[in-house]
Amino acid sequence: MPPQGAIVAVLAIAGLASSFMFTLVVPIQTRLPELLQASRDDTAWVVTATLLAAAVITPIAGRLGDMYGKRRIVLVLLATLVIGSVVAALSTSLVGLIVGRALQGAVTGVIPLGISILRDVLHEDRVDPAIALISATLGVGGALGLPISALVTENADWHALFWTAAVLGVIVFALVLAIVPVSVLRTAGRFDVAGAAGLAVGLLGILLAISRGEAWGWMSPATLACGLGGVVVLLGWGWYELRIAEPLLDLRVAARRPVLLTNLASVAIGFSLFASNVSYPQLLELPAPAGFGLPLLAASLVIMPSGLVMMVLSPFSGRLAGSVGPRRLLILGAIALIAAYGFSLFLASEVWHILVANLLIGVGIGFGYAAMPMLIMRSVPQSESGASNGLNALFRSLGTSVAAAVVGAVLAGMSAPQNGRQLPTASAFHVSFLLGLAAAIIALVVAAFIPLRPAAEHHPALPADR
Repeated sequence: MPPQGAIVAVLAIAGLASSFMFTLVVPIQTRLPELLQASRDDTAWVVTATLLAAAVITPIAGRLGDMYGKRRIVLVLLATLVIGSVVAALSTSLVGLIVGRALQGAVTGVIPLGISILRDVLHEDRVDPAIALISATLGVGGALGLPISALVTENADWHALFWTAAVLGVIVFALVLAIVPVSVLRTAGRFDVAGAAGLAVGLLGILLAISRGEAWGWMSPATLACGLGGVVVLLGWGWYELRIAEPLLDLRVAARRPVLLTNLASVAIGFSLFASNVSYPQLLELPAPAGFGLPLLAASLVIMPSGLVMMVLSPFSGRLAGSVGPRRLLILGAIALIAAYGFSLFLASEVWHILVANLLIGVGIGFGYAAMPMLIMRSVPQSESGASNGLNALFRSLGTSVAAAVVGAVLAGMSAPQNGRQLPTASAFHVSFLLGLAAAIIALVVAAFIPLRPAAEHHPALPADR
């Protein structure tokens, strides 16, 4: 077997590549209508498609990894990233770019699968620090990727962004193939195709309503049909999953108190993270008096240190979790997020104020994202680790999706005309910070009720040859 440090490093690089996809198009997002000769509502699908694909594929990929080998599914997802990047790089139309971005979104499943691989192959003493590092890549990749995307956009044609992603995908694919060992722990049984289809349809309905509600109208027939239809489908999916012998996801395991509360906290933590991702960059880039009027590259350099904080804290997070427990680590993360938004509510008049707030966001997300998979891994059987981590990633995605829609609606709705443009007011950013603060408080309260003791494993994993 390759050195354990090399395995962790490769999976961390894979996680960075995965989270980088979410900020890949940020530098060109406002220019897409002009570049593609399409309306702003239509070009919004370039971002929405990635979000939807990530949310749908991640829990399904986790189950496939449990059954057919986690490394194998990681390689499939990385290959999908490469294909999607090439499709987007060759596209000159909106449809091609949307298809490519949807395929890129599938790679998000690499992070929960990587965390599950760590549990399978690492010595027990090294698991928590390694999980903290992989979890940190969820925030680090986006924060570090933003200035890289800005540099590429300023110095090359926008298609170069996707060629860069394709090359990155090929490199990571080769590294995983060469260094990450083949999974030996597998879950017996058949893949629940009907359950996967039901989950996909239900999630698509809800996420479409959340992500497109502002453009369609929150009470429009399309939004209500997608949202309510998604809820109905998911209720039927849950009823079906509880009654079959080999479900896509064992909902009885997901309903265990530590797992359920961790997933609920994940929604709040995800909301709190993305509220900052939506509000702080706009505050930095918008012209005065609404913002600071920084160019994209300068604004991204103010945001980037939060990712560096997450990376630096990751080994410390693992050791801290070993001494105080992941629940207390999650509580510390929520407290840091509360401090970040509390600071922004009182001090947001200078660029350094935003830098300080982002550093606190980095501490909060670094601790919170490290703690959540540790709590999950301590509470589920090893045979359910891939699917359960995928479900946790889904809950984080729900939080970020809701934040993108709600904070986006606040900034758009609380705007005023300035130099012929509708720009968010200072009150709009104030409300956005209040929403991020409320989410962090909810995460803190939920985390306080997570049991300290992990649940016993009821049905251990089966070897691959069984």
